[in-house]
This record gives sequence, C-alpha cells and structure tokens, in this order.
Amino acid sequence: MAIAFVKYHGLGNDFILIDNRQSSQPCLTPEQAVIWCDRHFGIGADGVIFALPGQADSGQTASDYTMRIFNSDGSEPEMCGNGIRCMARFVAALEGESDTEKAYRIQTLAGMIVPKLEAGGKVRVDMGSPRLLAAEIPTTLAAPNEKVINLPLQAAGKIWDVTCVSMGNPHCITFVEDVAEIPLEAIGPQFEHHSAFPQRINAEFIQVVRPDYLKMRVWERGAGITLACGTGACASLVAGVLTGRCDRRATVELPGGCLEIEWSEADQRISMTGDAQQVFTGVMSL
Repeated sequence: MAIAFVKYHGLGNDFILIDNRQSSQPCLTPEQAVIWCDRHFGIGADGVIFALPGQADSGQTASDYTMRIFNSDGSEPEMCGNGIRCMARFVAALEGESDTEKAYRIQTLAGMIVPKLEAGGKVRVDMGSPRLLAAEIPTTLAAPNEKVINLPLQAAGKIWDVTCVSMGNPHCITFVEDVAEIPLEAIGPQFEHHSAFPQRINAEFIQVVRPDYLKMRVWERGAGITLACGTGACASLVAGVLTGRCDRRATVELPGGCLEIEWSEADQRISMTGDAQQVFTGVMSL
C-alpha cells in the first residue's frame, strides 16, 4: 500500500501531511509514524499530521477539518501551533485555495482552532485562551485551583523558577539570562519526564531581549529539541506577561525564525502569526 504525503515546515519545525479525509481515523499507526519520521531510515519529520473530516464541536458549528498528529516518538499531542499553520496551507492546496485569504475551523484534541491564510505566505491563528490553573496544565507544583507562577522546580541539579501555562498542551517556562548557554539536550528530558508533570511537559527557556522581543529554545514533549514551537511561543509570552517581563504583543525568536504573538487584554485570546512552507511531495509505501 502506498500513501501520498506532502512535507511542510513552520520555522523548521517539520511535518509530514497526509490527506486523510476518507476516514475519521489516522491511516497510520503511531508505530508507523515513528518510522516515517526517522531522519535516517524514513522521510524525516518532527511529526505526522492527518487532515481528517470535520466534526461537530460539542453540538455547535461543525469544523471544516479535524487535525490529529503523532509525534516522532509515536505519542499524540493535543495540538501543535506550527503544525496547524502547515495544515492550513495543506488543506488550502487540497481545495485549490492556496492564493486566497481564507479561515478554516479545525478541530483538535485541544478544541477548535481557527487559522487564517494571509498574504505573503503567513498564517494567523486564533489560539484561544491560555489555561493557568495547576489542574489544567496538569502539574503538582501547586494546588489544583492555583496558578504556577515563579514557583521552584528542582531538576538537573538546581532549582529553577518556573511558570506553567496550558495552550491545550502543557508548557513549563523558565526565564534565563542567555538561552544559548542552556544545555538543552541534557536538561530537556529531565523537565519533560519530571514527576511534577503527570502528562509530561514541553520545556521552554526564554531570554528577554526587550519587553517586545523574546528569544526562545524549546524541548518538545515527544519530539525533543525542535527549531520552533508555536504553542510554546504563545505560552512563553503569557508567562512573560504574568511575571511582568514582557508586553502583551511581542516577537518571539526561535532557532528556525520568528513568530508574532499577541495576548488580547480585551478577550484574553492569543493570536500567533508565522510562516508555513511546503518542502516536497512524495509517496511512501507501508
């Protein structure tokens, strides 16, 4: 059996996109996704994204599509910010709408997300509102109905002051003087698998250059070091605002490029704007 795919990346965070509209279930198993994502023996990617048929959102307006994603280790995250920008470009191409400015309602495990195609290859995404209570992350660093803001976490032989935010998936943000000095390959796994995070965690390390400009490095749950993380950039701006370090609108510089993030004071919703680029197309045999 052969399956067609398209490879995309959002700031170097790369994904294999599959047209899965013929079924409500992914056409690959998590184990097969691991093989496809292998950079030596497969196609190579941080994850596989399946564009499934739309579905009703708790009895309300139906979505246009449903997004499922398997990470490179076979785990399934609730959502992926860079991935959903890639998916918006992918489904627009499937519909022959690549050159139009159009919004899509995409159902994810984190709820309904609405990306909008913009001029110049940009995609603007309404990411919804952040969730801040410990039970929503989830984490045991605070009582379930309390927020985790500048609380101590012992990991990698030292105490870190961390702030936790959920964007539908969990993030632990640490502010540092210089992100280039963080030994991410050694520290990242210790954060991800820390006992304080029962569903594991995405770990972001942030350097505040200016209140409107942040530098970020990330260890992603299920993928390891990646060049970008859209939900992580959103969570990091929220953490910066909560700790008085940054403005509600800022550029977040990641190793793969920059995202524009804004947290509206009026309705508490977050928007993320960035690129999504097609790399190549192909067919893979199972």
